[in-house]
Amino acid sequence: MEINDYLVISMFITFMILLFSGIPVAWVLGGVGVAFVGVGYLSDIYFDTITGLDYNTIGLVSNRIFKIMDNWILVALPMFIFMGLALDESGVAERLLTSLQKFFGKMRGGLAITVVILGVLLAASTGIIGASVVLLAVMSLPMMLKQGYDKQTALGIIASSGTLGILIPPSIMLIIMADQLGISVGDLFMGAVFPGVLLGILYIGYIFILGKVKPKTMPLAEKNDNEKFDMALAWDLFKNIIPPASLVLAVLGSIFFGLATPTEASGIGAFGALVLMFSNGEFTFTKLKNIAHATMNTTGYIFAIFVGATCFSLVLRELGGDELISSALNSISEDPIIIILFILALVFILGFVLDWIEITLIILPLVAPIISDLAIDIQSHGIENATLIWFVLLVAMTLQTSFLTPPVGFALFYLKGVCPPDVKLSDIYKGVIPFILLQLLGLAIVFFFPEIVTWLPSIAY
Repeated sequence: MEINDYLVISMFITFMILLFSGIPVAWVLGGVGVAFVGVGYLSDIYFDTITGLDYNTIGLVSNRIFKIMDNWILVALPMFIFMGLALDESGVAERLLTSLQKFFGKMRGGLAITVVILGVLLAASTGIIGASVVLLAVMSLPMMLKQGYDKQTALGIIASSGTLGILIPPSIMLIIMADQLGISVGDLFMGAVFPGVLLGILYIGYIFILGKVKPKTMPLAEKNDNEKFDMALAWDLFKNIIPPASLVLAVLGSIFFGLATPTEASGIGAFGALVLMFSNGEFTFTKLKNIAHATMNTTGYIFAIFVGATCFSLVLRELGGDELISSALNSISEDPIIIILFILALVFILGFVLDWIEITLIILPLVAPIISDLAIDIQSHGIENATLIWFVLLVAMTLQTSFLTPPVGFALFYLKGVCPPDVKLSDIYKGVIPFILLQLLGLAIVFFFPEIVTWLPSIAY
């Protein structure tokens, strides 16, 4: 190994150690990057130009940061965040949950199926994990426990349904991935639709089977003559599902049919969420102020990590990180399938300790060129970068799984924060295990059948 290889490894180790120090991750990323500019500079003095680190690296970092802030695609991030937060305040989700509960109430596991369906709709309307998990927990957990649901089962259903927001478009993670890899946001959004729906179907199938095998985990609701199924229930469900469905159609439909760019569609979504707040009588200037403030905080957090990760990844590349990772992967196997499986396993493991933002900004750009060079035959139907889009969605599904994996799955802590005091973290850990396995099953299905990803984008070509 050469000196630059040792510097790359040292850079990763330093980052991992400081990550557990409690210092904000944005400062850790940027600080480690700047520190290793100095280390590389000293290495150049003592080892000539072995490291390959240019003295103008700090200037390059500044230019990259300017390009990030000047990127119109990323304008969609705060707009979609605003849309999700405004939708949470609109009262649409509460009304829809009530309608779904009445509609599926006489079916064993009906309330659980309701939570999954609502999770899919929230995912397609918000794209924010924290908001979806918290909203689902606050609305449905008391109902499920009151009806006699097994505590661990209820917690697993809520946590897993809430994580669908990171995969089903409009997902802020997919926007960042598309920006980092220079691929079409619209193609990535269309490619993610069926994998997201597939996971929802797997959840519902599991709930149905569990209700048959272990009926005590999901007791039937108490009979109520006033809630017999009739056309009134169907009409009530229809009325309450139309507003969020219309918002989803306005946002995703405008992108899929080429009527608007993702940035323009995000503005449509933000405006539509405000309209829903106003039409439901939930609009106040105090709520608007709180939503704007929360949007600013979330956006600031993401962009701070953007800046730090840009510094970190650029210095890593200048030190030869690309070559080291490429040679390491190629030394594992010449089989492209083995290489992809290894990368997905690495992403899964890193998801135990890193947030999806760091993995997306640091790891994904390093391995994407390797994937593009692999000889993988995928039916692209004219889709540009079909192999890369398929791989990115595999990574996205793997990262979604990382939200549920103990000990630091973020969805688990979002859920614990709004649970009753008698709910232990161990209950949540046990509850999500079946859904982690279901997500891995969904990942395997998409891995072996890439057409699940490529079919919908191919319609646009």
